Amino acid sequence: MTTIAERLALAQHRITLAAGKCARQATDITLLAVSKTKPVTDIIAAYAAGQRCFGENYVQEGQQKILELRQQYPDIEWHFIGPLQSNKSRAVAELFHWMHTIDRSKIAQRLNEQRPDSLPPLNVCIQINVSGEASKSGISGVQDMLALASDIAQLPRLRLRGLMTIPSAEEGDGLIHEYQQMQQLFAQLQQAFPQVDTLSMGMSHDLELAVAHGATMVRIGSAIFGARDYSQKPA
Repeated sequence: MTTIAERLALAQHRITLAAGKCARQATDITLLAVSKTKPVTDIIAAYAAGQRCFGENYVQEGQQKILELRQQYPDIEWHFIGPLQSNKSRAVAELFHWMHTIDRSKIAQRLNEQRPDSLPPLNVCIQINVSGEASKSGISGVQDMLALASDIAQLPRLRLRGLMTIPSAEEGDGLIHEYQQMQQLFAQLQQAFPQVDTLSMGMSHDLELAVAHGATMVRIGSAIFGARDYSQKPA
């Protein structure tokens, strides 16, 4: 059975190969290890193998892990990548370095108000519902994206970094079209906000396609940590 370190190395190798095929530098693509539902021992094992960026989907679980690990591992960069209810925004504002799933101004305003002055601005991405599925969060369309980006740009405790999406589960031409759409939206956002530098998309099963369409951050969970156990879903 392979170790977390071996699977992490394989994921990095996949990124390197994918980048090479489209004349990109692998160093321009961040591997975000998605550790949701996994124990802190798995995070420590990945850390020992050189991983520093970790993604969590659930506020309470992420909060517990950060508080447990931050003294001994202060250089871990924590990313919140799940849907966020406004009544749980304070923990994200106070503990995380990144927030990937902003889809409305209300959440952005709350995070800005709750971000401590002692911390640097919270890095944020706008979530795009590129597949148009009702079950997924996110906004659609250029105008809504630019309007939300303009709102975020006015908030001093937030730093707009780019876009994030969770595409449909389908494969083939449909998925390629969604990634092409994201690439176009990202270019349009960069035109309006030149500081934007992050396109967060691609997971264990499709990271190569995401890299080919400009992803700068890929979110890899099961390919590193194995299948998840949702029998006791955290809050």
